[in-house]
Amino acid sequence: MRGNQKAKKKNSQLVIRINDQERDRFVSLCEELDTSAAREIRRFIRKFVAEHEEQVDG
Repeated sequence: MRGNQKAKKKNSQLVIRINDQERDRFVSLCEELDTSAAREIRRFIRKFVAEHEEQVDG
């Protein structure tokens, strides 16, 4: 945890359909990089939201 940020409870799921080969390669790369697929997807979502909220909010 960073600074005063509290850990947010992860209580929702996002179900996506993805090609088997893409999924397997993604999971494999995550393992090679010592991270999890879920962590990297959460990181992408947070970055995407932050970048696009700035654009929308001005």
